[in-house]
Amino acid sequence: MSYLPAEDRYDHMQYRHTGRWGLKLPPISLGLWHNFGADRPLESARAILRRAFDLGVTHFDLANNYGPPYGSAEESFGRILAHDFRPYRDELVISTKAGWDMWPGPYGEFGSRKYLLASLDQSLARMGLDYVDIFYSHRFDPETPVEETMGALHTAVQQGKALYVGISSYSAERTREAAGILRDLGTPLLIHQPSYSMLNRWIEADLLDTLEEVGAGCITFSPLAQGMLTDKYLNGIPEGSRATQHSSLSPDLLSDEVMEKIRALNEIAKRRGQSLAQLALAWTLRDPRVTSTLIGASSVAQLEDSLGALGNLDFSSDELKEIDRYATESGINLWAGSSSE
Repeated sequence: MSYLPAEDRYDHMQYRHTGRWGLKLPPISLGLWHNFGADRPLESARAILRRAFDLGVTHFDLANNYGPPYGSAEESFGRILAHDFRPYRDELVISTKAGWDMWPGPYGEFGSRKYLLASLDQSLARMGLDYVDIFYSHRFDPETPVEETMGALHTAVQQGKALYVGISSYSAERTREAAGILRDLGTPLLIHQPSYSMLNRWIEADLLDTLEEVGAGCITFSPLAQGMLTDKYLNGIPEGSRATQHSSLSPDLLSDEVMEKIRALNEIAKRRGQSLAQLALAWTLRDPRVTSTLIGASSVAQLEDSLGALGNLDFSSDELKEIDRYATESGINLWAGSSSE
């Protein structure tokens, strides 16, 4: 059956400008890091993507190595795009990235011109696209000049294979450097994608100020701390959860001290009439310099719960002070190595 999106999909979503640029994003965007690879049924991914678009989510975020296996999230998305979303391509913002390991050998990761442009061509082929809306350098490469990495992003725009460019997990200093190079080339830095959550607040020190200075937007990833800021782990580690799969969430991170913080934040969420996940998402959006926050979803129900955060984005000063007592650094930033170079 042909997919017809909801006619009221734009009636309730309030879109935000990306920095000082014209592109608007929904405050909650859908990331395809998990749950969209070949290890998951295509129909499950299709249902989530359809429902997201029906609810006004126009931004779908990918990367070359999302899966598993690597590349399969883009392949799955490409199939769904061809079947369901092709008539609505101009209503979508589709992003992909390159920087982490993708294929063997010296040209299959980091930030060289050879890797980035080859990876982009592969991503476009997997998704069946002529261009992506945003192409990111997925991490800082300490062994490649920033001029080369930013030059490759600029070339992608010149070639018509990307409309905008972004960076992810760059420090404030490197962000300022990258933005200056791109500005001189004539391809401005649109957006930065850092990890950020109530348990990982590194961007508040100087990155947000830098993004405001250079005019770039901010889209945060892992706002639920790889699932820690949900009700999933409040009563222990359930079988089959991410913490049991030796992936991006180690059980070691769920220490007694961290769980005390999480349970206290859950009580605040209850008083606000929100789930813990909804509180965590709304909190990342409290700063107007944050354009959007990225969620993952393993089901339509989880997607809908996350989007429910948009029903209450306001915080009183007393609420923020109380949250600050428990929303403290918890040693969970898996991407700190990139942003500390």
